[in-house]
Amino acid sequence: MSKVSIIGAGFVGSTIAHWAMVSGGCQVVLVDIVEGLAKGKILDLIQAGPIAGHSVNAVGSSDYADTAGSDLIIITAGVPRKPGMTREDLVQVNANIVKSVVNEVVPRSPNAILIMMTNPLDTMTYLAYKLSGLPRERVIGQAGILDSGRMRTFIAMETGIDPENIYTTVLGGHGDEMVPLVRYSNIAGMPLSYFLSQEQIDRIVARTRDGGAEIVRYLKTGSAYYAPGASACKMAQAIVKDQHHIYPASVFLQGEYGLNDICFGVPVLLSHNGVERVIELELNDEEKNAMRRSADLIRSTMAALKLDS
Repeated sequence: MSKVSIIGAGFVGSTIAHWAMVSGGCQVVLVDIVEGLAKGKILDLIQAGPIAGHSVNAVGSSDYADTAGSDLIIITAGVPRKPGMTREDLVQVNANIVKSVVNEVVPRSPNAILIMMTNPLDTMTYLAYKLSGLPRERVIGQAGILDSGRMRTFIAMETGIDPENIYTTVLGGHGDEMVPLVRYSNIAGMPLSYFLSQEQIDRIVARTRDGGAEIVRYLKTGSAYYAPGASACKMAQAIVKDQHHIYPASVFLQGEYGLNDICFGVPVLLSHNGVERVIELELNDEEKNAMRRSADLIRSTMAALKLDS
């Protein structure tokens, strides 16, 4: 049985733990530096098991030693966005948190795959990749599943069509310059234009880019966690169960899409090895320009890390 450790027992981390325990097939370890927080949340989840019929194989802890030998480590630790705050505003405080976590978990689980959730996502994934010394196949940022899921939701809301019939592709950075690829999105294999006007499509693209900020504005004191938690669990299942699923994810690029030395959202094939393959789509000039703008925004955030490389 695979061992999955989740770092950070806030709303995102505890929601991932919930989804993972419902899915079953792995041991869940939830860790938070706040004494008792992870232990209490896991105890609550375990007690739900006999009622809801899900796994009770889980541990809550404030000790990183309990993560030793993990197959998969999901890092959610960090400060969430507040109203008016961009993901880029978070870079300094969350960089320090990610450094601390990576230094604790990687030596204890040198064969693990890391899934990053901390914002600004692409920059924190890059930082974890550089600090961990792990191959790029084993440091993956979760964002594309979430952003694509939001786009699917908005299309379903506009059309009334079941979102299971809707496939979307959202690439680029997890932020205001993400790139929803309308040309590579469809409803039951048919172009979006069969069901939506251009005005509707433009509105959906804009709302997808603003998806996280929209929730922040409503919540006022936090950010999304149900959909991010489900997205992380979907990615974790593809890895733990060796499903060979294709999902958009933030990975370190080495020339793909004309980009180097950056973590960026692109389609990848996921298996028990992590990223089996980076898939390069054929883009038109408009899409290439959108990808470049997104990369430029990420690089402006990366500059605040002041890494030597």
